[in-house]
Amino acid sequence: MNRILFLSAFLFSIFTVVAQNNTKKEDVKVGLVLSGGGAKGFAHIGALKVIEEAGVEIDYIGGTSMGAIVGALYASGYSANELDSIFGNTDFTKLIQDNLPRSSKTFYEKDDSERYALTLPFNHFKISFPSAISSGQSIYNELVRLLYHVNNVDDFSKLPIPFFCIATDVETGNEIILNKGYLPETIMASGTFPSLFEPTEIDGRVLIDGGVVNNYPVDGVLKMGADVIIGVDVQHGLSSRENLGSATEVLLQINNYRTVKDMVEKVEKTDIYIKPNIEKYSVIDFAFLSEIVNSGELAARENYIALKELASKQNRKKFKRVPIICKDTLQLNNLIINGSDNYSRGFVKGKLRFPLDNHVAFEKLQQGIGNLSATGNFKTIRYRLEPDDKKTDLVLDLRESKTKTFIKIGVHYDDLLNSAAILNLTKKNILFDDDVVSFDFILGDNVRYNLEYYIDKGSYWSFGINSRFVGFGQNIDYQNFESNFDVPVDPNIKNINIDVSDITNQAYLQTVVKEEFAFTLGVEHKFLKYSTETIGELSDDENAVVDDRFYFEKSNFFSAYGKLTLDTYDSKYFPSKGLYFDGDFHFYLGSSDFTNNFREFSIAQSKMGVAFPIFKNLSLNIETEGGFKLGTSAVTSFDFVLGGFGAARINNFIPFYGYDFLSLPGNSFVKGMMRLDYEFTPKNHLIFAANYANVDDDLFRTGEWFKEPTFSGYGVGCGWESFVGPVQVIYSWSPEKSQSNLFFSVGYWF
Repeated sequence: MNRILFLSAFLFSIFTVVAQNNTKKEDVKVGLVLSGGGAKGFAHIGALKVIEEAGVEIDYIGGTSMGAIVGALYASGYSANELDSIFGNTDFTKLIQDNLPRSSKTFYEKDDSERYALTLPFNHFKISFPSAISSGQSIYNELVRLLYHVNNVDDFSKLPIPFFCIATDVETGNEIILNKGYLPETIMASGTFPSLFEPTEIDGRVLIDGGVVNNYPVDGVLKMGADVIIGVDVQHGLSSRENLGSATEVLLQINNYRTVKDMVEKVEKTDIYIKPNIEKYSVIDFAFLSEIVNSGELAARENYIALKELASKQNRKKFKRVPIICKDTLQLNNLIINGSDNYSRGFVKGKLRFPLDNHVAFEKLQQGIGNLSATGNFKTIRYRLEPDDKKTDLVLDLRESKTKTFIKIGVHYDDLLNSAAILNLTKKNILFDDDVVSFDFILGDNVRYNLEYYIDKGSYWSFGINSRFVGFGQNIDYQNFESNFDVPVDPNIKNINIDVSDITNQAYLQTVVKEEFAFTLGVEHKFLKYSTETIGELSDDENAVVDDRFYFEKSNFFSAYGKLTLDTYDSKYFPSKGLYFDGDFHFYLGSSDFTNNFREFSIAQSKMGVAFPIFKNLSLNIETEGGFKLGTSAVTSFDFVLGGFGAARINNFIPFYGYDFLSLPGNSFVKGMMRLDYEFTPKNHLIFAANYANVDDDLFRTGEWFKEPTFSGYGVGCGWESFVGPVQVIYSWSPEKSQSNLFFSVGYWF
């Protein structure tokens, strides 16, 4: 009996120990450390695939830089395969470059951005350089969208997997642990690589990439309560001199002096250390995503047995990951703006271009933020989507750019205005909030200027003043030019050199209609002078020349006008998609009347266009335009004159393939154009164009514009999107004449 009791007690003690051991196994907490490494961080995804396959449940995650981004997404509920799909469908080069679509800009901003090859900050009479290549806005937009399902979590310990990341206080150099706040903003701060992205400001601290101080935060994960550490290390080791070919690589090398030394101790604290073989890749090799992901998977499989053993010690209910579907639309409620001291609420709201207290698509939200970013008035735009009952408040945290003055430079050559260099001075907030003044001084074969002042009130009425001078000389067919002006008939003159001077001053109001159209009302003063030295002005005595220059026109004109404009072309010079409309109506009320023939009259004109892709890299651009004169005034100075090639509109001169500049005059015209554009390599284009027109006096009154086109022209050429602007060579001809033209254009038109 005693033996039985002893045996029972012995067995009970064994079972108790086993039960205690089983309990202990169930309490094993696993922490995951993900290092920074730029594009090399894609290897984290491959490692996570194997960790999931082995059945290991992650209890805590700590990451830095790219490790913070991957770690936060995984901690929010995404699976490794979902992350692979998300990253695989993302154009990281495009995101990092922050190239906002042309449609993000207002019409004033489009004109301003398509004139200059170089823009430099100009503070205290000193030229400086931008502090960062990118604001990181596009990346931030994507993070907000991908993490919207946890936007109500501001304590990261409440995420499906508790998480933290590391950033660096740029002022003190201290390590900052981020475990609370708005998740997209915190991981953006952790990954803000110096000089590549603008620093992120959180709680009054200016933060940059956490890799500067702690690129492998193993100690933080241990403090969270982890018993076992899995570490995925994608850090850049020390490089040889042959591999230090860029500023980015040199900066990483300097930082890695300390990192490599610290890793000796940190590896000892890591139970399962995964080190992918990715030395041949750089931190910006985003194009090699699949290869880098595969490298992470291969490295993790070398530790597969250890991972399986760790999983066997986690005898717990497995965390079931439910596929995350990103939200398409939001029910926005309030707009809360912080940090906009020099730009009004109307300015900000007008740039967003979507209604509040309404359903807004995520894509539309991102477009609105892009519109605001395109102004260049803010170094960073961070926003939060805060739940408010069943709706969402949009909270904008704006960090204004301190630079208000800029120097801008550009060069250009074309066959009409010849060579030119432009020097621009732009100043923002000079008199009022939301205003900007810009002055162009153009040197070259034809000296010109352009002065603009604009108060941008966004969704409200904006106000602008323009003053512009354009002057040039051109050899033209004298017989054609006679149809425009009352000039001496001289059969001995075939061609004359005409000098054109155009001074235009405008004051206008502008507002946005239907979020895309710009509606403008204004008044205009224009001084036009057409003259030549080919024929002199004679007195009553036919042999007495009183002036060596003959004036066809030398008058001031005063008018009121209205415009309606839409421009969603993705490129001004090589559009592959988008719509265009420009309708203009000028009512001429008075004139100094140099030719003694002025009566009130009107000029109406419009242009419509569409561009769309046909096949990959092949697009078609179709445009039609026309104009006519209303009234019986004999003034011909505003007649339309077709011919030449170009993107700069002067008076009513209309480009037309097949004819030289100022070849086809008339007070009315209708024109159609189609252009095929094949982008055979990035930024290099082959172009074929055809255009047809009727040009004459009173086409619309007589019905002549319905007839078969009288004039036609064709062009073939090539174009290159260079750093100074488009470079184009176009060979142009017309079946109506024997002479052909070769047009050259270099740089942005201004």
